[in-house]
Amino acid sequence: MPPTNPPPHQARVVLYHQTHYHRNNFVSLLPLLTEAAELVPITHLIIAAIHLNDPPGHIHLNDDPPNSPNYDSLWEEVAIMQDIGVKVLGMLGGAAQGSFQRLDRSDWEFEAYYVPLRNMVRQHNLDGLDLDVEEAMSLNGIIRLIDRLKADFGPDFLVTLAPVATALQGRPHLSGFDYEALEIMRGGSIAWYNTQFYNNWGRLESFIDYDAILRQGWRPEKVVVGVLTSPGNGNGYVDTEELKRTVTALSQFYRGFGGVMGWEYFNSQPGGEERPWVWAVDMTGCARIW
Repeated sequence: MPPTNPPPHQARVVLYHQTHYHRNNFVSLLPLLTEAAELVPITHLIIAAIHLNDPPGHIHLNDDPPNSPNYDSLWEEVAIMQDIGVKVLGMLGGAAQGSFQRLDRSDWEFEAYYVPLRNMVRQHNLDGLDLDVEEAMSLNGIIRLIDRLKADFGPDFLVTLAPVATALQGRPHLSGFDYEALEIMRGGSIAWYNTQFYNNWGRLESFIDYDAILRQGWRPEKVVVGVLTSPGNGNGYVDTEELKRTVTALSQFYRGFGGVMGWEYFNSQPGGEERPWVWAVDMTGCARIW
């Protein structure tokens, strides 16, 4: 029997979705399915942002509890996305401080904050959790959290992290712990890193910052390059046409290229608020080539 060729690598196209309402109108995800012809233009959707507040069990998705009626339509659409094969994760943390500090305390305090989070993830049938640690946290603390997630949800549950680009270059960053040490100790439990190449932590007009990460020993398949989808979403927006050229080149030149991530969905250029799905369609055409 002739040898079987391995299946082609599929780079990820990841979209964050934090702005669920804009100008008092619900921002629907369904155009990602209905307006993209026969193509599903993303592989993963990340619902942002989950915050653990005091007292334990006081969880917010942005400004409201996850079970608020404001989110009924969101969770209905999440289930539809999952039905057609998109993996949906929740994002924990981000720019708001406190969630990871609360999970980095004694074992009994960890349990008090973690168990309601676990129950929320189960209730909404999330496929994973994205850990966006933008505050000081210990290496032991992040390992404890990852280990519990894997123990409670099993090996198929996706655990990702969202470091700024300098964190994978061995330079100062936001999270406190050493990402290289984390990868050595728990890399098998981490699906990939949604790496932020914006807000002065990295750029994607060229390969320079990406190459600096690979020179540190990171494998391309673990590094998803994160970009802003609109100049209104932060500093360091890369024009769509320039980004398409860069992502196409990364996909062609780096075997195992991990994919591209966009922050965030609702106003993604070039379609903007009226046609935000266009960004995902464009990135799929550039990133998922071989």
